[in-house]
Amino acid sequence: MYQSKRIERDRARFKKIVHGAIRSGIRKYLSHGEMIGRKGKDLVSIPLPQLEIPRFRFGQAQKGVGQGDGNPGDPLALDPDGQGKREAGSDPAEHLLEVELTLEELAVILGEELALPRIEPRGKKNIVTQKDKYHSIARTGPEALRHFKRTFRQALRRQVISGTYDPEDPRVWPFKEDKLFRSWKALPERESNAVVIYMMDVSGSMGDEQKEWVRLTSFWIDTWLTSQYRGVERRFIIHDAEAREVDSETFFHTRESGGTKISSAYELCLKMIRHSFPPEDYNLYPFHFSDGDNFSDDDERALNLLSEILPLSNLFCYGQVETLYGGGSFMKSIQGRIDGDEKMVVAQIRGRESIFDALQSFLGTGR
Repeated sequence: MYQSKRIERDRARFKKIVHGAIRSGIRKYLSHGEMIGRKGKDLVSIPLPQLEIPRFRFGQAQKGVGQGDGNPGDPLALDPDGQGKREAGSDPAEHLLEVELTLEELAVILGEELALPRIEPRGKKNIVTQKDKYHSIARTGPEALRHFKRTFRQALRRQVISGTYDPEDPRVWPFKEDKLFRSWKALPERESNAVVIYMMDVSGSMGDEQKEWVRLTSFWIDTWLTSQYRGVERRFIIHDAEAREVDSETFFHTRESGGTKISSAYELCLKMIRHSFPPEDYNLYPFHFSDGDNFSDDDERALNLLSEILPLSNLFCYGQVETLYGGGSFMKSIQGRIDGDEKMVVAQIRGRESIFDALQSFLGTGR
């Protein structure tokens, strides 16, 4: 028993060290796709080069154990210059330590490092879970659930019917067959649910590198929102001059060209919300990524549609991605038209190093 407790204590200590190492390097992990590639069904595998596993180093024995010159901690059997041999060998090399975390643990670290507030959902939505409710009586059950009043009444009834009840000495002793227990039934209960609608400009100016920034940002958005809701649905919209709904694979890997009409994406998003995700049943999170180089005559229509989407959403986030050609002016149009609306958040993504700040802007509202 003592050994078991000691192992658990050491395991908890190691886990705390690992979490600290991940948190100290969270900016690096946010901007690199290595964790996404190692993502399993429920776990994420993270390489931690700064954690070294203790190991023995052996050399060729020159003297017996404990004999000869030397101090504690000196390497064994090194060359005279203290560098060891540089020849190729057959021994296994030292590897990076990989640790596995659940997405919930990863979300906790993300929330701590970005100082993210917990989200308060709009209310009960459409995810159905089971909740146990005690609403009936059974003949069997644990003593902890014995119904005292009903058991007493049953024992009293039995004694009166059998003629063993004495009013002068009113003692009631319940037998095994008198005992009644509270019983439960699993009832459906609705939990909060969220829908994330990702929209991305796929016109010719949006390259593969820009899509990778969007992919990384989306992964961390998903990680956080999934930790806040019991169920998260995702929808994907791509657009150039026209918009269409696609799957996630197409969303992140399509390369198209042509002009940009942001209003086409917002029009499809609004149609999707009204037909499939009514705000009274869903917590809505639209995210739009573009280089902001919109067709000049389209800004007004896009902003009008955005004004219709905002009241239906918990939060609307616009990320303007910088391309080789710089960035357009649509972010300035948003700020000039919808400045001050607490549901509207804009962020500029100039490169991988900007992902951390964009996430902090998007998710730091707690909405």
